[in-house]
Amino acid sequence: MIEEAYGRPIVTVDIVLLSLNEGELSVALLPRTSEPYMRSLALIGGYVHTDEDHTAEDAVHRILKAKAGVEGIFFEQLQTFASATRDPRDWSVSVAYFALVPREKLHGTADELMFRAADNLGALPFDHELIVKAALERVRGKGAYSTIPARLLPDEFTMSELQAIYQTVMGVRLDQSAFRRKVGELGLLEEIQGRKRQTKDARRPTALYRLKEPMSVFDRRL
Repeated sequence: MIEEAYGRPIVTVDIVLLSLNEGELSVALLPRTSEPYMRSLALIGGYVHTDEDHTAEDAVHRILKAKAGVEGIFFEQLQTFASATRDPRDWSVSVAYFALVPREKLHGTADELMFRAADNLGALPFDHELIVKAALERVRGKGAYSTIPARLLPDEFTMSELQAIYQTVMGVRLDQSAFRRKVGELGLLEEIQGRKRQTKDARRPTALYRLKEPMSVFDRRL
């Protein structure tokens, strides 16, 4: 057959797993256990298993569970990175994703994860630096118009925590009064009745909120 004359590319998924580490937006990395780039820190990823992964998303679910110990977190396809030079082994295709997870949900095999500040990663193998750059541009671009940043928070959070996470992700200072007014006008949150939390910056227990929808997109900038 004609197609047998052509080689098949390496097909993987790579995941920019974002979380908070010491108050900074950070990327979770794992040391590689094989060549090329043995022991170098790299994005979480792996081969697509054609015998069990019906879609690329299936591969993401499987790899996040096996390598980061997490399930049921938010992730979104970023773009495809493909060339004859991105992997020294052969022609390679990577379907890249970004994911956001509260730090407290990382456990089990996540003990092996290493965190680096998203804006100060240092050198990474393959084209992982380009993948992270694209992921940050996507998250920061959509962050101003969606509830993506809130996926870094626990299910219950204070309004101050919500504002702080937007500021961390977007890298800007937000006026407190304007932020709270816009959030209220957009109807993104519901107050959890009977639940409050004492915070160090408040004299009284603070109201707790949760997202009305797991993911919302709106038509104006926060």
